[in-house]
Amino acid sequence: MKITTFYATESGESRFGDVSIPLDIEREDDFGHQLMVSAPYASPAVQLVQLPAGLDQDFHNAPARQLVVVLSGRVEVETTDGACRQWQPGEIFMPADVTGRGHRTRTLGGPALVLFAPVPDDFEIGR
Repeated sequence: MKITTFYATESGESRFGDVSIPLDIEREDDFGHQLMVSAPYASPAVQLVQLPAGLDQDFHNAPARQLVVVLSGRVEVETTDGACRQWQPGEIFMPADVTGRGHRTRTLGGPALVLFAPVPDDFEIGR
C-alpha cells in the first residue's frame, strides 16, 4: 500500500516522498478468507479531529510522526518548495516533519474529519 509522507531535509525544508506499507502477512479470517495485513503497531494516542471549513494553517511542524486517515472532506498540504498534494476520504498520509520549517495545511470545500494515529519512535514504515 503506497502512501505519501512529508519530512524535513537536512537544511530544514519540507519535501514529499512516497513510501510503501507492506501488506505481507497472510492471515485467514473465521470464514476462510485469506487476508493480507501489515505488521501491527501500538499507537500511543489515536484521535479523531474535525478540521474546520476554511482552515489555512501557516508553516508548522507535525506534533509527531503519525498516520493521518481522511474520513471526510478534503485536506491539502504544501511543503516549503511550494509543492501541494491533496487527500480525500479513504486516503492516508504520514506527516514526519517534526523538525525544520514544517508544512502548511488547508481544508478544501468545507470541513474535514481526520483520524490521527501517532507511530512509535522506533516504527519503520517499510518493515
